Amino acid sequence: MAGITEHPADPTESEPRPAHDSGAGRNDDARHDHGHGVSADADRKWLGIALGLIVAFMAVEVVVGLVANSLALISDAGHMLTDAAAIVLALIAIRFADRPARGRYTYGFKRVEILSAQANGITLLLLTVWFVYEGVRRLIAPPEVAGPLVLVTALAGVVVNVAATWSISRANRTSLNVEGAFQHILNDLYAFIGTAIAGAVVWATGFARADAIAALVVAVLMAKAGWGLVREAGRIFLEAAPADLDPVEINDRIAAIPQVVAVHDLHVWQISSGQPSLSAHVLVTGDADCHAARSRIETVLHNEFHVEHTTVQIDHTPDGHTSDRGLRPTARASAPP
Repeated sequence: MAGITEHPADPTESEPRPAHDSGAGRNDDARHDHGHGVSADADRKWLGIALGLIVAFMAVEVVVGLVANSLALISDAGHMLTDAAAIVLALIAIRFADRPARGRYTYGFKRVEILSAQANGITLLLLTVWFVYEGVRRLIAPPEVAGPLVLVTALAGVVVNVAATWSISRANRTSLNVEGAFQHILNDLYAFIGTAIAGAVVWATGFARADAIAALVVAVLMAKAGWGLVREAGRIFLEAAPADLDPVEINDRIAAIPQVVAVHDLHVWQISSGQPSLSAHVLVTGDADCHAARSRIETVLHNEFHVEHTTVQIDHTPDGHTSDRGLRPTARASAPP
């Protein structure tokens, strides 16, 4: 949706905004809301399938892990519990995000999905700490591990987690909320692969420490995924520019549009993942048509940078310049680190 405040230098130059401009903005929002609703329904479907697979297998894994005395299986059962919780949290967040804007919540509840993603990232980091602690402890004093039982259970887990991972991959992974649940399941798949390898090593060689080593390897992968989720969620909460949008590049591109003299106070941020927004103050030459300039700017932002939510304030230069571009355009926005 695009908004604009225009202040021509000469009041006689002011023109009413065409009616079709306002209508187009509403249609864009309607299409966006409809698309989000369809995507949310699909996300719920695929997340629900993955949740059913995980809960069913988790019960089996807990029993086998206790019988086999396998850290990798027991810890992964705990991780599967967090996987299930992550998916439930993602489903709740999707439900909240679907609620329309109202009252003081002028953006709606879309950032609930970002809260969910950040919670999932923090959970992965906490699990990493526990994996490392238990892994080191069992490296020092390795318990007896039933290799064959661990191997068979882990191979079954690989199959289940491949199916769950595939299910979530069918959902909208541009949503950081869905990506958070996906990373939980993907790391669980890594854990099962590591457990299967450890079970085979223990069975073939009797090297019991292989179980703990597998858990430590998975902990490294888990830490990477958890930090990535926390970092990306933090970027959105701090209203940094999206990683794929460079404010300086956008500033320079707007400044290159004919009759644009300067760009000030340019800000680029995300309301939620995949929903970039932009605001800017643009000065144009005294003979420029503000409506036409605004239209050109919005077209560039939409076609070249895929930014649809814009608020652009356009003013004529105070001194009425018609061609002076001596003012260096400036952008004030959070750039990607």
